[in-house]
Amino acid sequence: MEFAIQCESFDRDLKAIERLPVGILEQSTMAINLCHNLLQILKSKVLQHGFENKMAEINFFKSIKQIPLMPLIYYSEIRSFELQFPKGNIDCQRKHVIKKINKVNRFFLQQLDFGQYIDSNQSHFDLQYYTREFFETYHLYTSNFYFQDHDFSTSRDMLLGKFNAYTQLVTYLNNRLYNLDPHVVTTEIPKIKAEKLIWPFSNTDWVELMYALSSAGMAQRNQIGIKKVSKRMEDVFDFSPKDLYKTYQNIKNRKNSRTLFLDALTTSLLSDMDSSEE
Repeated sequence: MEFAIQCESFDRDLKAIERLPVGILEQSTMAINLCHNLLQILKSKVLQHGFENKMAEINFFKSIKQIPLMPLIYYSEIRSFELQFPKGNIDCQRKHVIKKINKVNRFFLQQLDFGQYIDSNQSHFDLQYYTREFFETYHLYTSNFYFQDHDFSTSRDMLLGKFNAYTQLVTYLNNRLYNLDPHVVTTEIPKIKAEKLIWPFSNTDWVELMYALSSAGMAQRNQIGIKKVSKRMEDVFDFSPKDLYKTYQNIKNRKNSRTLFLDALTTSLLSDMDSSEE
């Protein structure tokens, strides 16, 4: 099944909503409705056509469904948070934000194992986590997940969406706390200067690209080392790499091509160029 058109349209519409000069509550409501609409379209297609194989099913629930699911959870959390935001008393406002931050931190502690699985780009449990076949066996029976649709959910796709949404929510809450001013009582929050891009590739791909940029002159031109090159790129991408040096050694020890990610980028670009000339 092809979902590219719907996802690209969704991405444009969501960015347009985020640029609107409206309050956060109105923005959140519009974003939530947009997410619901795409999820309904995706669900209809899944129920109608199914999947070619398990890999396609894993890719859908691990990646494609997350495109509307993550912002749905993110904006739902923000809307609930802002509706309950105290109207007066700066101390009450701070306590409200800190209480929410503590709740988010408890979630990450409770899901520590799953978080490590995600952060380290592991995939050995993907079949159990992201296919419907194992929904009952590996399902999390908590109040937050009682009403998942068995035909359109897996044991961990909702948890993955919440994990990614809460990661983004932490930034929102920290900015909310930072921007609290004793002279200004408001339920609005200034826009974050730059929204980070999602890194849709692996940790190994990141390391390969960072070393390529560094060796091509970025490190020398800016008089910085590989760690700082990576750190600067983290300001652009919503991604925190792991084990730069160890991963680089693994890349150097590859039996065939040692530049798999760069090769894939080249192939993808050339293919796109060829397609545009047809």
